[in-house]
Amino acid sequence: MIQDIAPHVLRNEYMKDEKPGAESEVYVFDGRRLLAGGEGEKIHLPLYGDFPEGTEAVFLFRFDGKARFLLGREEELPIPEGYAFAELKALRASGKTPREFVFAAWTALQLARWYGDNRYCGSCGMRTIFGTIERSLICPHCGRVIYPRIIPAVIVGVTNGDEIVLTRYAGRDIPYYALVAGFTEIGESLEGTVRREVMEEVGLKVKNIRYYKSQPWAIVDDLLAGFYCDLDGDSTIRRDDGELKEASWVRREDVVLQPDDYSLTNEMMRMFKEGKEPR
Repeated sequence: MIQDIAPHVLRNEYMKDEKPGAESEVYVFDGRRLLAGGEGEKIHLPLYGDFPEGTEAVFLFRFDGKARFLLGREEELPIPEGYAFAELKALRASGKTPREFVFAAWTALQLARWYGDNRYCGSCGMRTIFGTIERSLICPHCGRVIYPRIIPAVIVGVTNGDEIVLTRYAGRDIPYYALVAGFTEIGESLEGTVRREVMEEVGLKVKNIRYYKSQPWAIVDDLLAGFYCDLDGDSTIRRDDGELKEASWVRREDVVLQPDDYSLTNEMMRMFKEGKEPR
C-alpha cells in the first residue's frame, strides 16, 4: 500500500524546536499541485535556501531522519529556477515517481490543507496562532484549540463463498473497480458503518464482520479501516444509483485489480482473488 515505504521512515510526531536550515527540504503547494524539480526517480523537493530569507516555514515531519517543512501558508512564493508545479495525481499515476515520495507528499498536503483551512477560529472568527507544545492551532481570543482532522471511513469486502461485490462509483471518471466504502457517522461504530454502507449502497445484509487492516489516505483526510463480511440472506443487489453506476457479484478468478498497489481497496481485492482473505 502507499504507506509501505520501508526502508524509508516517515515520523510525523510534532517537534516544537525544529527550525529549517538552508538545506532543509520544503513543500510548496498550489491546490493539489506540488512544487518539484526533476522527474521520475530523480524527482526532488526544493530547499529552504532556494527561497527569500525569512520565509515562514512550518515543521511537518521527519523523513529518513531529516526535518521537512511547509512554505507558503500565507503568501505566494517565487518559483526557483528548475522547479515547476506538478499534479500529485499525475505523479502517482505515472508509475515512475518513487512510492516514498508520493506518500510523503500526500501526507504533507493533508497537513497543508489543515493549516490553511484553520487560519481563523471557527467559533469566534479571530486569527489563530501556532501551538507551541504540540501540533495545534490556538485562538488567542476564545482559547479554542484546533487539532488536525482525520476522517474515519470503511472499505468493505462483501463476500458470498467464492464471490465478492465489486462496484464503480457514479460521477467519477475512474475505469477500475472498487469495493463498498463510506464514511463513519457521528455516534456510529466502524462495524455499524459497515452494515449501514453495505445496505445503503447495494441493499445487502451482512454478518461475520471481521477487521483486516487500516490505511491513512491523505487524499481526502481519511483513515480507512478495511473489513470483510459475509452475506446474510438474499443475494439480490439493489444498487443505489445515486452512489454507484455498477455493482455486481464477481468470482475470485474474474476479479480485475487496479493498476497499482497503493490502495487498501486493491490489496483487499487481491487477497480475495488469491483466497487469502481472513475468514
